[in-house]
Amino acid sequence: MNAFPPLRLLSTFEALSRYGSMRDAAARLNVTQPAVSQAIKQLEDHVGVTLIDRSVRPSRLTEEGEFLARAVREGLGRISATLEDIKAMQANAERQITVACTLGVATYWLMPRLSGFYEDHPDITVNVQAPATDLPVLVPGVDVALRYGTGGWREGRSEKLFAEVVCPVGAPDLIARLLAEGTDLEAAPLIHVRSPHNHHWAGWEDYLTARGITRPRSSGQSFNNYVQAMQAVIDGRGLMLGWRSITERAVNEGTLQQWPEGALDLGTAYYVSTTASPSQDAKLFVDWLKSAA
Repeated sequence: MNAFPPLRLLSTFEALSRYGSMRDAAARLNVTQPAVSQAIKQLEDHVGVTLIDRSVRPSRLTEEGEFLARAVREGLGRISATLEDIKAMQANAERQITVACTLGVATYWLMPRLSGFYEDHPDITVNVQAPATDLPVLVPGVDVALRYGTGGWREGRSEKLFAEVVCPVGAPDLIARLLAEGTDLEAAPLIHVRSPHNHHWAGWEDYLTARGITRPRSSGQSFNNYVQAMQAVIDGRGLMLGWRSITERAVNEGTLQQWPEGALDLGTAYYVSTTASPSQDAKLFVDWLKSAA
């Protein structure tokens, strides 16, 4: 014999134990009283014990019936809760957007602010991707792209978030020492971010040329991403080019300091790009981005 009775019998028994009478249980289950009575009898035959004391009026559960009723109620309750969790997971999975941006922007601009979006839209999941290239694109599966440049991209729709301004930054103690020693940018220790994928961001060479400063191209320590370079700068190992999207927070908090009168506007900005027909959730995220920017 199968040790586990049919779920139909258990759900009928649970209704009877909850509502106290076969009449009320039948009404709740939308079946006849004889159907409830027959289901209870089948369950008793299955487990081999009497679950209902029919010698009293109104009938009541036996000790074994009370024991089984608690177990069934708990089991059905857990099943019901699990089904609700599954439905919620499915609903959350359907409300998600994917954002592509550089590792530096994800780490230092987007992620520190993202909790603000979740406060307003807790039911929307934001997946952040940091592709190898420094110019994320709107490939299939990407709803929103944050990218740096002058605009004019052909795919999707782009809106300007904020102008980018570049300025050398360093640890406050290092900058104070360099200035006290009279060391200028011609001789200050530099930290570069160089990568085969870094084509769109200006480097030290571009900055120094724009400022009319000449120094050897290879001088200074190099890293292949801004996260590593930022840590080296915080450790006081040199100056790096600071961008609003990457170093502004650290400057405001006092972890880094800007080089005096070193800001330079290269005429570039950060843009948010979406597909031609963005989802409603993507539109909500873009509105939040513009507010955060």
